[in-house]
Amino acid sequence: MLKRSAILCAALLATLPGALLAAPITTAPPRAPFVSTLPVEHTLPPFFNQLEKRTFEFFWDTTNPDNGLAPDHYPGPSFSSIAAVGFALTAYPIGVERGWVTRQQAAQRVLTTLKFFEDAPQGKAAAGDTGYKGFYYHFLDMRSGRRWQGVELSTIDTALLMAGVLFDQSYFDRDTPIEKQIRGLANTLYRRVDWPWMQAVNPPLISMGWTPRSGFLKYNYEGYDEAMILYIEALGSPTHAVQPDAWNAWTATYPKFWGDYYGREQLSFAPLFGSQYSESWIDFRGIQDAFMRGKGIDYFINSRREAESQRDYAIANPGHWTGYGKNLWGLTACDGPGNITYTDAQGVTRTFAGYAARGAGIKHSFDDGTIAPTAALGSIAFAPRIVIPMVEAMQAKYGKYIYGRYGYVDAFNPSFHDRNAVLNSGTVVPGVGWVDSERLGIDQGPILLMLENYRSGFVWRVMRKNPNIRRGLQRAGFSGGWLDGKPATQ
Repeated sequence: MLKRSAILCAALLATLPGALLAAPITTAPPRAPFVSTLPVEHTLPPFFNQLEKRTFEFFWDTTNPDNGLAPDHYPGPSFSSIAAVGFALTAYPIGVERGWVTRQQAAQRVLTTLKFFEDAPQGKAAAGDTGYKGFYYHFLDMRSGRRWQGVELSTIDTALLMAGVLFDQSYFDRDTPIEKQIRGLANTLYRRVDWPWMQAVNPPLISMGWTPRSGFLKYNYEGYDEAMILYIEALGSPTHAVQPDAWNAWTATYPKFWGDYYGREQLSFAPLFGSQYSESWIDFRGIQDAFMRGKGIDYFINSRREAESQRDYAIANPGHWTGYGKNLWGLTACDGPGNITYTDAQGVTRTFAGYAARGAGIKHSFDDGTIAPTAALGSIAFAPRIVIPMVEAMQAKYGKYIYGRYGYVDAFNPSFHDRNAVLNSGTVVPGVGWVDSERLGIDQGPILLMLENYRSGFVWRVMRKNPNIRRGLQRAGFSGGWLDGKPATQ
């Protein structure tokens, strides 16, 4: 069965079978005064430098150099995730800044990618096209670039692809033929996305997608989840912009996700990718929309609270999973052993999942003991004081099994020891548990981008220059901080 990326999880969470955990709620501490910027440390232990380089090499080595398509998961079937391409397009300039590739090498890879998407066929056919109305199909064949096995035209995946496109538009700013061409292609790709067309189901909300045979998907993106960046890009378009009431509709459902979770008031989306995807590119420090002004915080602080609450959930360990605590935590959408039920050595019957949207939050918590390194590492810019020691402890205990040439595998589960089970991927290591054999582009991406944002603020700094992102934020009602010309400190 085709394994899905962690993109439609907002809709899937409500329908996940079994293993739903009650979310412990405690009284929140008094609200601290709003701080516009959060100073964090710039230095990291040497291991993290190696991790960042290896994660970069995942994108550089596994992407098809002939068309720029990055794999959804590697190794595995030859299909690309367009969201992973967005992360790859951002990875290449990180490699330039760190001295791992030259600017010319990165520019050529970006140019190849953008030319592929400009030239790829757009149309309504059920097969043979790459996209339609400026959107692209969720998965594409790695070689041909055509739609993969009937998947949907995806709004959020297109938005993550465009995040990489817009990043390159701002980074490659030199007056050379290749960089001029990159900027022109980026402008063409972004300007032709017909965002209002995807508001057909329940306007002004944006639909999750469309297929040639079934039309628009019945689900729309409404807050709070990973789609902030989708609405901001749609609001910022110079050609096909949605109206500001789309952001109002998006945030209208926020009260369902606001509350006290492990002592912290927050907008809560159980899998941590919900905040990490948008904030990998957009610097939300010190800028606020109407909802956050009313709460006295910003989305950056909110994401820190989400990470801290997940850490405290692991310390409480209501599911009694092996190893959980301050030195092992982090739930998000990721691989898992498979849809398997077995009785462990203590006589407890456990139910596990394959690829699933794992998380701990106010709504829809799901946990089967599977830890994804990207969950904590993608939060390093928000909460370095709890992420760094956790990663060091995880590496010391499990690194021999979960860390390799391209950084961390997607996930592992110290509670799963059924060596007779038919696994979706990976293997069961005696005395350790299930260890994945794959890496996912959309999980490698936040590790790389957020490590760099923590170290230097590089991705955020480049994206703050992009006029389309600035316009989208302003039309959504954001103000303050760097949007008003104040310095954005790291």
